[in-house]
Amino acid sequence: MEFTRDDKKDKKNPKRMSNNFLLFLAGIVWIFVGIILLFLAFSWLSTASNLNIYLFASAGVILALLTHHFGFLKITDKNSKRILLMNEKRGLFAFITWKSYLIIAVMITLGIVLRHSAIPKQYLAILYIGIGLGLILSSVRYIRIFIREIRREKPASQA
Repeated sequence: MEFTRDDKKDKKNPKRMSNNFLLFLAGIVWIFVGIILLFLAFSWLSTASNLNIYLFASAGVILALLTHHFGFLKITDKNSKRILLMNEKRGLFAFITWKSYLIIAVMITLGIVLRHSAIPKQYLAILYIGIGLGLILSSVRYIRIFIREIRREKPASQA
């Protein structure tokens, strides 16, 4: 039995993931983070009056639509193309670039600073809904591309 170079890499490091798995993982991570942010936002809004809840939530949804369309979709498209162009299987953390990990670290730090600031949580809820819902909406793109790629591979494997 003869192994190709890629087979040897996979035998040495079984932790390498396919492009499809990385797309799926990116979508799931974005959904998970979005849910966490929405949970925080709505827990902060639960102390507000009914009118304020609707005002703050509506502002957050509008921000989410803008964030989704003008920000996160561009990121998902760029990242999906990068993942699909990978010629070989990659490690688990290759679903985003190393530069993105640095940006995430800055965003987490900023989130901690904001949560501990004097800004009222109801106003922060707008930002958290905007980012959280924007992430969830944009994750649909990853999942759609993942499903498309699975369907594209299926006929080839059945032949």
